[in-house]
Amino acid sequence: MSQSPMNLAPLNQASTHTPVEHMAGTDIDIRQEGGVQVVRFNRVDKKNAFSRPMYAAILAALDHADASDDVAVTVFFGAPGAFSAGNDMGDFAARAQGKIVEDKPGAVSAAVLIRKLPRTIKPMIAAVDGLAVGVGVTMLLHCDLVYASHNASFSTPFVNLGLTPEAASSMIGPQRLSYVRAFELLVLGEKWSAEQAYHAGLVNAVVSSAELEAKAMKAANALAAKPRAALIESRRLVKGDQTAVLAMMEQETKAYERLLPSPEAKEAFASFLEKRAPDFGKARAAAKGAAVKTG
Repeated sequence: MSQSPMNLAPLNQASTHTPVEHMAGTDIDIRQEGGVQVVRFNRVDKKNAFSRPMYAAILAALDHADASDDVAVTVFFGAPGAFSAGNDMGDFAARAQGKIVEDKPGAVSAAVLIRKLPRTIKPMIAAVDGLAVGVGVTMLLHCDLVYASHNASFSTPFVNLGLTPEAASSMIGPQRLSYVRAFELLVLGEKWSAEQAYHAGLVNAVVSSAELEAKAMKAANALAAKPRAALIESRRLVKGDQTAVLAMMEQETKAYERLLPSPEAKEAFASFLEKRAPDFGKARAAAKGAAVKTG
């Protein structure tokens, strides 16, 4: 795995590329081919679980895309078999326990990146191979095109972790997928196959792993070749006013902050790290007993 945030090797030897300003050690590779900015998650040993430096690098890439006349669209790639395992569980667990986590300079939280997603000006495309979990799924609801391989899977275990959905997925999910399908994905926590995600409307097309990146790049290059002003304005009109989306994000963030230090969330993270089944009833009983003693 590269220890540099950006691997500037071109996608093919004939292509030209422009580097993006970056921080070291973010596990994100970023390069540009023509008008397409490619952001590749490269924390393979952790199945591309997002760290705070990774969030910062992705945020910087999106800011760069919006500000640069040279970038028309951003494409997100993961690694073979792992688009993203979601937020780093170690970070989740430490914060649930109230531990002080020392961030690297410039690191940002998931919430900061999430609030950027509905504010992006340029199109975003995602190509999902293998697992997509948590924020690795909810970020797709903000992408303009999503392609998946046949072995892609999608899961959002927020409730299983004692938490709530994020990234305005509690609003966009029912609008995009229908209420019952959104509830199945976001609350019941069912894992979806690529075909289920396609039929629900989460992804545009399902192709083989070998074809996936070429499929995404073909769409990205087609968008990059279009009149830029018309592309941006048309995207804005199709997406619509994002005020309600941002308001829902704030509601979700408040719910998350209330629930993260809860006994059930602590039990969820502890059981995950200890590789055992959670006992939420025991956690609730222990918390109730402690409240009685202090009362």
